[in-house]
Amino acid sequence: MLLHDKLKNYRLILASHSPRRQQLIKDCGLTYTLADQYEVEERYPDSLPCDEVPVYLSRLKSEAYPAPLNKHDILITADTVVILDQQILGKPRNRADAIAMLERLSGRSHRVVTGVTLRTPDRTLSFDAHSEVFFGPLTHEAIVYYIDHYQPFDKAGSYGIQEWIGYVGIEGIQGSFYNVMGLPIQKLYDQLNRFIEA
Repeated sequence: MLLHDKLKNYRLILASHSPRRQQLIKDCGLTYTLADQYEVEERYPDSLPCDEVPVYLSRLKSEAYPAPLNKHDILITADTVVILDQQILGKPRNRADAIAMLERLSGRSHRVVTGVTLRTPDRTLSFDAHSEVFFGPLTHEAIVYYIDHYQPFDKAGSYGIQEWIGYVGIEGIQGSFYNVMGLPIQKLYDQLNRFIEA
């Protein structure tokens, strides 16, 4: 039995307003309810290793969800970070910050990690996915063109792999392409299967 049939008695609640995550789940054939937006202070301990931050934040978002979950609800929360030189590159503060981030990523490889948490009223499962992304050299002109035309201010690391910069700038990936978009959909599909059968 396929997962979308197994989930007929469940309600998937996606607590993310990322259009990319929403599209990936929809394209995977899964029906979901979009959670209302709610406030979460996305802070983590300074001592936490960079690779552990996404799972920590996905759990934080899950625990902050303000509505009670019913017996057949499965809440999905996620967080994606870009890591370069053991430093997290978050969403850019402004245009200058976005340009500076892409200049740092130019001609180098970096790591993208997404943490995902699944939660019902009585169970929680968290997991992550790692991808290595290789950028070719980017000219200043290309960086400025991308920032000004695509406005990637809602994206970790100041870029979307599915946008122009991904087509012209990314030489290769090790790991899940969709993880770099913000949701490791194959791993989520697999983990949901295991979660409802546990």
